[in-house]
Amino acid sequence: MKRKILVSACLLGHKVRYDNGDVPCLDPRFLKWYEEGRLIHICPEVTGGLPTPRPDAQIQGDRVVTGSGTDVTEAFEKGARAALQLAEENDVALVILKQDSPSCGTLFVYDGTFTDTKISGEGRTTSLLRKNGFQVFGEDQLDEVEKALAIIDG
Repeated sequence: MKRKILVSACLLGHKVRYDNGDVPCLDPRFLKWYEEGRLIHICPEVTGGLPTPRPDAQIQGDRVVTGSGTDVTEAFEKGARAALQLAEENDVALVILKQDSPSCGTLFVYDGTFTDTKISGEGRTTSLLRKNGFQVFGEDQLDEVEKALAIIDG
């Protein structure tokens, strides 16, 4: 049996983003993994206790704050821990998360100024998963995912 893949819930069409939206990944490879029953999902922010919709949040130093200055770091950390637990309990092969998110960004995040400026970096969930040995990719890195799965699946 092929191992599971942990994915951001919004990539599966769940309306869990801060703006109550979704960003379904329609790439044929992603849809194939879904049809094979390999995908398990989480929204770390919702799992961490934040509502949908919710104020936009960005990383500022070691904190995660909303545009109005509310510190939501603990919710982000709680969601990251829940994602790690889900990944470990399901022996996931790898992880595909939503690029640019303060939870799930894998290559880029917003710079914390709320001016739509992106910088190199990773979200809280991505960071925790990587520190614990999981390969984490963005939805825009499916070529790399496909290569990694070929090795993992043998």
